[in-house]
Amino acid sequence: MADELEKIRREIDRLDDELAALIEARAAQARKIGELKAGAAAYRPERESQILRRVMQQARVLAPERMASVFREIISACRGLEESIRVSYLGPEGTFSEQALRKHFGGAVEALPVASVDEAFRRCEAGGAQFTVVPAENSTEGVVGRTLDLLVATPLRICAEIELRVQQNLLSKADSLRAVRKIYSHAQSLAQCNGWLAQNLPHVERVPVASNAEAAQRAAQEQASAAIAGQAAGERYGLNALARSIEDDPNNTTRFLVLGNVEPAPSGRDRTSLVLSAENKPGAVHALLTPLAEHGVSMTRIESRPARARASLWEYLFFIDLEGHQKDAKVAAALAALRAKAPYLKILGSYPVAIS
Repeated sequence: MADELEKIRREIDRLDDELAALIEARAAQARKIGELKAGAAAYRPERESQILRRVMQQARVLAPERMASVFREIISACRGLEESIRVSYLGPEGTFSEQALRKHFGGAVEALPVASVDEAFRRCEAGGAQFTVVPAENSTEGVVGRTLDLLVATPLRICAEIELRVQQNLLSKADSLRAVRKIYSHAQSLAQCNGWLAQNLPHVERVPVASNAEAAQRAAQEQASAAIAGQAAGERYGLNALARSIEDDPNNTTRFLVLGNVEPAPSGRDRTSLVLSAENKPGAVHALLTPLAEHGVSMTRIESRPARARASLWEYLFFIDLEGHQKDAKVAAALAALRAKAPYLKILGSYPVAIS
């Protein structure tokens, strides 16, 4: 048995050496691309999406998502040879926004935590970061209204999306649930765990804060307090996990958007997001959506939000996601027809569909 183990280990060492040489060769090619681009953006979400989907199809022993995770870091390291990238996100460190950022961009970027979604947008708009990662919607609690409102006015474009499976944990310096007198968390996380809290800690005070990482910071300073947050926040602030996976929906997932000044080309599996208004009269919304059916374009989401600058109390904007890229023939034809009908229309971006 010992001889067989040693033989396998030598083979692993040989394969590791081959992998290291191949990664070095890939990095050299990435550096050449950076030189040829002469200052053009290194981050191309459509290209990265195509690479990840291709290697995931080759996974046999590893799970496809594990294969994608390995290649994300290789892509990130090679991208860093072309350009130093800064990405703003809702901080402090340890938030789900930071997890989403690392899942998508890998470790070879500078992550810039800020105090609010508004500041994440502003930092990127002002040039302090090339990109920003912001939460857009949760499978349990729905859309993040503030993000949608900011999308209307920003010059930034959506260039990618990220789906993050969200595991909520009850974290504390305390040793047991009985010792907890106060729970801090973001309002959405409190709502995602409402059933569990009602059953297990029905009389404990719930205090909403700006982020789950802030909740963890506060819980770390108060012996009888707890935070609802992810595992990364607990590790960062030295908290015990009194209970894990306390979210009411076992498939609880948050969708994040990457915004910047990059316009991705078609990747082969894309989504287009837009916002438009409708005239305040019967049948106006139906008439606006007719071009989608006429041109065979599938709508995957529609959300309404009150228009912030409006003459009437009941004027709304409609946020719509479509299957396909705005350069696809069918989507382009549908958008042209929509422009002719809608009083206001803004394309927020076309970008690759999220990879798990």
